[in-house]
Amino acid sequence: MPPKAKFSREEIVQAGLSLVRAQGMQGLTARALGAALHSSARPVFTVFRSMEEVAQAVIESANVVYQRYIKAEMAKGVYPPYKASGMGYIHFAKEERELFRLLFMRDRTHEPIEENREEIRPLLEILQQQMGVSEDLAYLFHLEMWIYVHGIAVMFATGYLNLDESFLSSVLTDAFEGLKARWNQKKSKEEAQGGIAMDTLSRLRRENA
Repeated sequence: MPPKAKFSREEIVQAGLSLVRAQGMQGLTARALGAALHSSARPVFTVFRSMEEVAQAVIESANVVYQRYIKAEMAKGVYPPYKASGMGYIHFAKEERELFRLLFMRDRTHEPIEENREEIRPLLEILQQQMGVSEDLAYLFHLEMWIYVHGIAVMFATGYLNLDESFLSSVLTDAFEGLKARWNQKKSKEEAQGGIAMDTLSRLRRENA
């Protein structure tokens, strides 16, 4: 009969999340986790098979925190919904630096990269409605905007940059309107644009396969 778990899965994951917040992912060790729980490391492994499994659970929990930031910013109604998602992303990078690093700045060289549209589908639907484009084109537009927003977020996460809210709002509007204007210029060549979009998506999928 397996030993009774001293701590719940959630208690262990939350302790791991606190360690990452304070020390980064390098601080998530069996010994440190045991100390955070005021125990030895042994009880951790009555719930998890390995520290790799603990790390994966912590990543998933960090993603929940991130999604809360996005939803909370969009729910405030201060900015249009799509812009609010970008502001939430940057606020997360600024306020949860180590969790942002864990989710968006860790080395993924040996990780399978899978296209997951479900988390961003509400954003794609907003773009589809605003711009009158297909989901694939909305995805490419979002990818271009995300590259820009991610760059700003990384500078916040690394302490390189600290813009005030009004200026940050302004630069996101400029980027969005500039990109939208460029796409609108191509509307007369919609068929050609669609072909380019599908070629781009096909190449991205091949490279990430």
